[in-house]
Amino acid sequence: MEAKKTDTVKLINPSDVTICEATAQMLRKAQRDGVETAFDRAANMKACPIGADSACCKHCAMGPCRLNAKDPYAKVGVCGADIDTIQARNFARMVASGSAAHTDHGMGILDLFRGVVNGTITDYKIKDTIKLENVAKSIGIETEGKSTTEIAKELYTELEKTYTQLEGEIPFTKRVPPKTLENWRKHNIVPRGAMREIMEMMHRTHMGVDQQYENITQQFSRTALSDGWGGSMVATELEDIMFGTPSPVCVEVNMGVLKENQVNIIIHGHEPSLFESVLESVREPTLIQAAKDAGAAGINLVGMCCSGAEMLVRHGIPHAGNFMSTEAVLVTGAVDALGVDVQCIKQGLAKVAACYGTLMFTTNSRCKIEGAVHIPFHDHDAKACTDEIVIRAITRFKNRTCPIEIPKIVNTGVHGFSHEYITYMLGGSFRGSYTPLNDNIINGRIRGVAGVVGCTNPRVKQDWVHVELVKELIKNDVLVLQTGCSQIALAKAGLTVPEAAVMAGPGLREVCETVGMPPVLGLGACVDNSRILVAASQMVKEGGLGDTIAGLPVAGAAPEWMSEKAIAIGQYFVASGVFTVFGATFPIVEGTRFHKHLFEELEEMGMGKWGFTADPYEMARMMIAHIDKKRKALGLDKSRERVLMDMADRRAMEAAA
Repeated sequence: MEAKKTDTVKLINPSDVTICEATAQMLRKAQRDGVETAFDRAANMKACPIGADSACCKHCAMGPCRLNAKDPYAKVGVCGADIDTIQARNFARMVASGSAAHTDHGMGILDLFRGVVNGTITDYKIKDTIKLENVAKSIGIETEGKSTTEIAKELYTELEKTYTQLEGEIPFTKRVPPKTLENWRKHNIVPRGAMREIMEMMHRTHMGVDQQYENITQQFSRTALSDGWGGSMVATELEDIMFGTPSPVCVEVNMGVLKENQVNIIIHGHEPSLFESVLESVREPTLIQAAKDAGAAGINLVGMCCSGAEMLVRHGIPHAGNFMSTEAVLVTGAVDALGVDVQCIKQGLAKVAACYGTLMFTTNSRCKIEGAVHIPFHDHDAKACTDEIVIRAITRFKNRTCPIEIPKIVNTGVHGFSHEYITYMLGGSFRGSYTPLNDNIINGRIRGVAGVVGCTNPRVKQDWVHVELVKELIKNDVLVLQTGCSQIALAKAGLTVPEAAVMAGPGLREVCETVGMPPVLGLGACVDNSRILVAASQMVKEGGLGDTIAGLPVAGAAPEWMSEKAIAIGQYFVASGVFTVFGATFPIVEGTRFHKHLFEELEEMGMGKWGFTADPYEMARMMIAHIDKKRKALGLDKSRERVLMDMADRRAMEAAA
């Protein structure tokens, strides 16, 4: 596939678009080979300024209607819709689409769980019975005296309400801090069932229906919450139950994990059921022998994007690169098979794969791509698909024709900090709790907690905003939690190992060195943002930091977001009470009433609020200022002098007790 050699094509300088050296090396190779990537397309495709500001409407055939973002109230659409209605509708549809993606993912995992529980699916099983019981108890299911199967069946029945319930409150609202839930009820944003919320959201944004931006905001808040506290949380919890709850593991990342003398198989997407089955297939003795008979030293299974992050935190499977490196990885020529399922899969991958003879396979009926071979994946016969992928990868290895160039760059990170492990890490097996975290926030060693999550975007320099933001945060004693592509960016930068504590402020560094943890904790895939919600709820429950999520000294950021899922995630954090800052771009016109509603008025209603800046240092300043504001409201703004107790002090404490 030759790039167009015309004067109108702008050639990128790889060093200008990424700080990932491996990606830059492969982009230079792609240019030599005449192969186009998303970086090239972004450089030659000017973003529509009206669309970027959400100042256009194409919801009916009377338009599309374009409003002037510089003078937003100068005119209205043909139907009379003003800029606030149009923006709110567009934003709401992004929330609905993003929530649908996570919700459908979660429902697929629930279907798998039902099959495992009922015995109709035998390729998977319940691995973590302790988590099964704890999840069941958290939503009011009695477990005493019941078998694992009985508990699992009750859990399935209850969690199904997350999707199908028409009235009431979804099951995981039982985990929400009472005062936060009370505020949701006050503003009528408690989700009933995801299907109902998404359907109603799409109805409301149809031409001629909901035309009041506050009312539209109410519904997209409820829709987003049905994702964060519903579909996403169901997916994460059931995946842990069936595939294992993560605990810290040291993992290699970056393109150097590919092996020239082995059959390299990459799995990319978001549903770990595919990857779990591939893991079994590559361990099959007959397939290992087939690879050796083809001249390979073995089979090398590697992850990419979010399903790669799932396997990274559960099994220590090496990870080749985040979203904006997916095409560049194929340029190595070393990938023998690329298997994908759903979400964040560029159509351009098929063309790049064809250029280098890589076999690309789609597996999910929801995602077929022209140029890729479709091998259907079914939970009840998973290995029929994944064995076939491995067999075809071995054949490609045997018949390799493309020159191979693998960047000799491998970075190491420690990942897998689930809510359960954090509890254990802070308190041990018998005294596990969030008390040490809360105490260190109260005494000022830890200033606050930040979630830095999300995608990479070719409109900004890959990884740079993530890395610079997190450096600023940890330098100012802010503990960082990570999910999705962001944690791969941080792993490549060396920030997810305990040794990175030297880059943290003195208080955070002391805590990290005492516990033996990194200042940046990788939690999993983008769907695993629900782990951050659980952690925030536990901080409230532990005491000492207020009685709502909105009162916590925490903040969130998606520095390089690009998908509708990110907007849904951002909104469920905002509705839950978290100040959430996005970078790259934001689809709202400043100076409008809708902008003020999202960036100011939601906080006045007891929720969080949105923020935006493309600059990582300004982003850090905004987040730290918000954390300090919350500390002040809690009476924690005054530094506390550390006192070393002598024996007399200890005896006095014992006497008082």
